[in-house]
Amino acid sequence: MMRRRNFIGASGALALTAVVPGCSTGNTSGREAHEEKTHKNMKISAIAGLPVEELLNRYRQYLFDDFLPFMDAHIIDHEFGGFMCNADRMGNLISTDKRTWFDGRGLWVYSYLYNNLKNDPSYLDTARKTADLLLKMRPSGNEFWPWSYTREGRLINDSSPDIYGNLFIAEGLAEFSRATGDEQYYDLAKEIVTSCLSVYDRENYMYAVTYGPPADQLTGPRVLGHWMVFLKVATTMLYVKRDSDIEMIADRSIDALMNRHYVPDFDLMIEVLTHDMKVPEGPFSQFSYPGHIIEVLWMVMEEALRKKDQGLYDIAVKRLKRHAEVAWDDVYGGTFRCLENIDRNIWKVDKVLWEQAELLIGTMSMIEHTADPWAFDWFEKTYNYVIENFPLRKHGYPLWDVGGDRKMTFVNEAVRIENYHHPRHLMLNILSLERIIKAGGRPSFPKNNKQ
Repeated sequence: MMRRRNFIGASGALALTAVVPGCSTGNTSGREAHEEKTHKNMKISAIAGLPVEELLNRYRQYLFDDFLPFMDAHIIDHEFGGFMCNADRMGNLISTDKRTWFDGRGLWVYSYLYNNLKNDPSYLDTARKTADLLLKMRPSGNEFWPWSYTREGRLINDSSPDIYGNLFIAEGLAEFSRATGDEQYYDLAKEIVTSCLSVYDRENYMYAVTYGPPADQLTGPRVLGHWMVFLKVATTMLYVKRDSDIEMIADRSIDALMNRHYVPDFDLMIEVLTHDMKVPEGPFSQFSYPGHIIEVLWMVMEEALRKKDQGLYDIAVKRLKRHAEVAWDDVYGGTFRCLENIDRNIWKVDKVLWEQAELLIGTMSMIEHTADPWAFDWFEKTYNYVIENFPLRKHGYPLWDVGGDRKMTFVNEAVRIENYHHPRHLMLNILSLERIIKAGGRPSFPKNNKQ
């Protein structure tokens, strides 16, 4: 049974609907004073039916007792750097080859871990060796980093590289620059992201959207997933230092995401636009990808918090709710990631852990900052669904499953260890829970800066 009263006021259970920031109109100074007093009396005592401290302890176990030891024992290449993610459920390597995506992401994970959760020299050593390996593979000019390479760093010509690999490297280097205090890594991250943007802005930029309707390579598309990673890289860099050039990239990404990819007729965001930011003709006009949308909306929320822009935060929250509700599987639980045709309601019905993780990040942000009752309910049902279906311990394996069919039917075979979305979810929610405890359970209620 859902617990709808997860927070305690000074004199008992407190309904919050009327006092959530942004939900009322025509605020007077008297009303603002009343709301501020009420906010001070709120206390978040439980989330998902668990005391906050207990939920935090569980998250720490997921990260420090399960994920990180497995990575250290099986996936991290302690000799040459990088991550050998092509492994089975027990960590037996199927191949020692590496991918730019996974090394760039891993560089960010271990740099962020060192910067924010624990200053363990081994984390920094993992990040440093990965950065060294990636720099060894650096291409000339404006070319993309290679798709894959051998354990030692020899090029493998098996697939064409893409823009995502470069952007993940930039994100990792930016976080690594913060860990080391060495600005050369920040400067390189900036060079990479600005170069990627110049390529993306070309009318002849080619990209194949392989996760939606069947299609050949698209010419000059604007892709929500691209803006998402541009925004994530930019916000990572802005936490390192103020930079007007990077701020412009973040603002441009948010404008594209919130104003261009949003289609009022559907009250949904679509994945692909034309180069001039119009809704395309054909199947992509009906293609929405809630996996990316739920993911990017918590990033927009995060940037709104950094800028103290409550108006932007509130819009992102509203859209996250809408897309989560549309994507939820009322039969088996969890969210679907791909809506191939909006009007015909055609979905891909597989389940992936990373999408559930993104919803857990977004709802935890809402709990921490606004104590939104919707967020308590949706965090609880998503968390319970995830814990019931994804941890592999009940099947005799470590880690969590990365995905499966609609029912999350367990299979013994696996060929990849996921090294980004899962640990990012755990780290970000650990930090949120720690801040909630440090604040005495009081929501932060960011002050409004823009309407």
